[in-house]
Amino acid sequence: MKKSKSKFRIGVLHSVTGVTASTERLMLTALKFAVSEINAAGGIEGEELQIVHFDPGSDVVYYRFLADELISKHGVRLIFGAYRSSTRMAVKSVVEHKNGLLFYPTQYEGFEYSPNVIYGGAVANQNSSQMAEFIAETAGPRIAIIGSDYIWPRVASRTMAEQVCPDDQPPLTDFFVKLDAPRDEFDNYLREILKTSPDGIYCNLVGPSITHFYQAYRAMGLDPAKLPIFSLTTSETDISMMGFDAGEGHFTAAPYFQSLDNARNRQVLGDFYDWLGQRTPTNLVWEATYSQVHLAAKAMQACGTDDPHQVREALMGATFDAPQGRIKIDADNGHTYLWPRIGRINASGQFDVIRESVSAVKPDPYSPFVHEKTWVMREPALLSGSKN
Repeated sequence: MKKSKSKFRIGVLHSVTGVTASTERLMLTALKFAVSEINAAGGIEGEELQIVHFDPGSDVVYYRFLADELISKHGVRLIFGAYRSSTRMAVKSVVEHKNGLLFYPTQYEGFEYSPNVIYGGAVANQNSSQMAEFIAETAGPRIAIIGSDYIWPRVASRTMAEQVCPDDQPPLTDFFVKLDAPRDEFDNYLREILKTSPDGIYCNLVGPSITHFYQAYRAMGLDPAKLPIFSLTTSETDISMMGFDAGEGHFTAAPYFQSLDNARNRQVLGDFYDWLGQRTPTNLVWEATYSQVHLAAKAMQACGTDDPHQVREALMGATFDAPQGRIKIDADNGHTYLWPRIGRINASGQFDVIRESVSAVKPDPYSPFVHEKTWVMREPALLSGSKN
């Protein structure tokens, strides 16, 4: 395999500093691991897949600037990265103008399509709708909402409220918090939430705010059996930082949990730990990043180029045996078929999967309110052949 400058190069914009660094560092590690697997297997057409990485520092302005630098000065045409919706939109504006292709691995609010983006994370009909159903069945319609103050938490919270709350009853609270809010602010928010006597709390916080809120909940001695927190963002990485006791008993909806008991997940995790030299928490964006890199490499191998248009064409309908199950890029919208699941945090800082889809669900980024269900959820013990 050639060691000189390769024609197959990818740009990477994952922050290793700033408010979202703890999550994006893990995404960067997943990307490097996937690239190492690809290169160990011969690369692409015998050439190494090479990485050009910049740290945007969790700053929206730098995502836009560095995306332009990658394309204009470094000749990179495929970019992996961004975490928040605001950073995705910043990079999207560049790849659309400069004819690049962004691989975005994060769950997001939907209501978007771009021929210059491949979307790897869940949209509302792959996480929010299943969680809304679960909240209605296990808690009730009186929910309090708290989230970070940017696009995705605001839209996702509105989507959840319109699915769970009665038409004449808005959410009991609707708090949106700055990403860098200090720990003591969350005591105040939680006191205001408790005044409303909710059935449950829907939490769309991001970054260190997740740890602050769950620790505040724990410090007040509250009981998840009586007042559960429901989330689409809280992951194994967050639990490791907040402490297992602060997370235990609460719920997250996601396509992937580290604890999934299937042969493919066990294999990938084992190889990852060997490559990294240690065991570490993984999560939904780790898995999505890993899968997107492999899908992109297969597409480049198939078309023999990193030309964004040709790579995108090769990706439409492409499949990959991901740790969550076999996924597929939807040729209708560039999003990904995923496997919705709901997990409950246990005392070991992992998730017990209590519901999961029997098949991958087609993404529908424009229909958060499901008029006709496109999934069937079952408890894992009821799934025939769920372990392989």
